[in-house]
Parts: sequence; structure tokens; C-alpha cells
Amino acid sequence: MEVPDLYAQLGVEPSATVEVIISAFRRQVRELRPDTRVDALTAERFGQLRSAYETLRDPIRRAAYDQTYERTYRSPAEPEQAPAAQPPRRYFVVLGTTAPEPPLRAGPVRWEPHR
Repeated sequence: MEVPDLYAQLGVEPSATVEVIISAFRRQVRELRPDTRVDALTAERFGQLRSAYETLRDPIRRAAYDQTYERTYRSPAEPEQAPAAQPPRRYFVVLGTTAPEPPLRAGPVRWEPHR
């Protein structure tokens, strides 16, 4: 199974920041206009863009994709880049179910004079 190049789909570099990714996604969506152009090709392209955007904007999903991207798209002739000087980020993922939130209740508001 071939992994799609999500960076190429959005038209950004692999070193792009989240702000650049958001901007590229919005620019491409404006060009596609999925709300006015309703055909199979546009729907498929929009689905690919949205999938790429959702993966690259989430830091955890992007880190997982970047590991696959390095193995798939990086040529062996490219020299290894020095690691970033920033400390590694640690993410904690809690698996399982959480207690459901109570339903939001709003009722009539009664104003009473302060006594």
C-alpha cells in the first residue's frame, strides 16, 4: 500500500508550520469551491485535501505520518539532517472511555432585585 504525499497534496514543504498548512488548505478549498462545484472529481479532490489537512494539523498524527514519510519519500542519497535543538515533545494518549458530560440545561432567566 502506497502512502500518499500529504505535503504535496497541500502544496507545502515538510517543514511547514501549522499556520502555513492551514493557509494552504484554505487557499486550495477556495480554488475548488466544493459548495458550488458538485462533481465526482471535485468531491474526491476535496476529500483528499481534507484528509491531508486533518492529518498534518494534528501534532500526534503528523509525527506518525512523518515517520512513514521519511521512509517512503526520502531518497537514500540525502544526508541526514541534524536533530532539532528543541527538547522532544511528549504526548500522553489516554485510551478508554470517559464519563459522559451532563447535558447542558438552560432555562428561563428570572431577574430579582437585590435586597
